[in-house]
Order: sequence, then C-alpha cells, then structure tokens
Amino acid sequence: MSTWLITGCSSGLGRALAREVLARGHDAVVTARNTAALQEFVDSYPDTALVVGLDVTDPAQVTAATERAEARFGGVEVLVNNAGYGYRAAVEEGDEDDVQRLFDTNFFGAVSMIKAVLPGMRARRTGAIVNISSIGARSTAVGSGYYAATKAALEGLSGSLQKEVRPLGISVTIVEPGGFRTEFAGRSLAQSAEALVDYAETAGKRRKENATGYGKEPGDPAKAARAIVTAVEAPDSPFLLLLGEDAYDRFQSVYQARGSDVEQWRELTLGTSYAE
Repeated sequence: MSTWLITGCSSGLGRALAREVLARGHDAVVTARNTAALQEFVDSYPDTALVVGLDVTDPAQVTAATERAEARFGGVEVLVNNAGYGYRAAVEEGDEDDVQRLFDTNFFGAVSMIKAVLPGMRARRTGAIVNISSIGARSTAVGSGYYAATKAALEGLSGSLQKEVRPLGISVTIVEPGGFRTEFAGRSLAQSAEALVDYAETAGKRRKENATGYGKEPGDPAKAARAIVTAVEAPDSPFLLLLGEDAYDRFQSVYQARGSDVEQWRELTLGTSYAE
C-alpha cells in the first residue's frame, strides 16, 4: 500500500479520488482549505486517513502538510496536485489581481507541493507525481485564456520534471479531464467583474450567467478517480492521461488542425536556415 497526498479534496475530483484511494486500502493525506468538509474520511477511515488543512498558496501550510504526512505515514509516495479553479474572462477583461491569484493556486501552488515532496521521493528512489491539468490547456476555449495558461504552464513544467526525476524512480503524470460533474463550472468558477460588449458573442457566451452546461457534463468523477489510481499503479504509468470522450475528441481535433497548419507552412518553416 502507498501513501497519497491529495490537494483540493472538499469536492469534485479530489473528493472522489480520496474515496477511491482509501477504499483500495491506501493511506491518504486528505487536504482542503476548509477541513470541516472532510470529516467523512476520518469517520470512515480513522487509521488510514489524515485530514490536513491546506492552502497551497501558503508556504507554511505546504511545509506543515508534508511534515504531518511524514510523521504519520513515513512520507508521501503519491502526490496529486488537484487544487485549483477556473476563471472566465476575455484576455482584455482579465483583472491583474484575479490572474495573479489564479496562477498562485493553479501553477505556483502545485510547484510548491512538488518541491515539498521531492526530497523524500528522491531519498527513497520511488514516487509518483500526478498533476491535474485540463483538455482546455490544448483546446484554449474563448474566455478561458488565463485558465488555459495556468494549465499549459503546469504541463510544460511537468514535461521537464519527468525527464529530471524518471532516472530517480519517480513518475510524472499529467491528467487532462474533459467535462465532469463537479463544482468546477459552478461555485468554483470565478470570472472577471468587467464584461466588454465587443466580446459578447465570444467570451461573453461562456460567462457564468450565460452558461447552460453546468450539471450536464458527461464525465463521472468516481470513474475518473478509478482511472487515475489504475494509471498510477500501472508498471509503466503514462505521462499523459486523457479523461472522457470529450477530452479524447478535442485532443484529436486540436492535433489534426495543428498538423494541417504546420504542413501548409512547411516550406516557409524550412527556408529559415543559413545558406551554405
């Protein structure tokens, strides 16, 4: 059995993942900013669940969570960076403070967690880091530019991280979900205060007051949690794990379009070398 540390467990995918991990007999450090929402884990799994208050943007709390995991279970073997939220705004509408908070949580918070657990993983020469991204990092929907940017940054970092830690026995997996029935598009979704009329037919259609898809997403969080645990426990864990038919279809669509664009401009691309 392994010890998992999962961020953002108050609802949605994080909560489903904590349930799945504990049901399979693993130890789990179950975290959220508000621990009152996590009492069910202590009640159901008093010996294997450790509830810890954690705001990933607070370095002191990140350190404390890791230290408590080490004291209780001997260390973190699987880190899941799930904490995060969405933000809707046209690029021009984005508020500077809003965007900074978004990056602090979705990107820099994950970086802090990675750096906190890596010393123990390196010492043991084993471990797994799972970073929850989004298919939106590739499909870059209108009105989601800043959110997509946080996830694209996380994926870029993860690619380099994988090459650095794989020789040390540590795996890195990026998870790109499509739409799942969580609070992501509900109470967890933030948006800019300003809505410019020129973007009403693009980014404006995806503002919370105009959205119609919340609660109708095709993905089941419990099934997503099972898929993540299965991937982590596989002998050769994938670097990229798509979750959902919609994620798969959007992935294929994006890469077909990108490939077509690259080939169309191939001669211009290849004509930029020095002539010998």
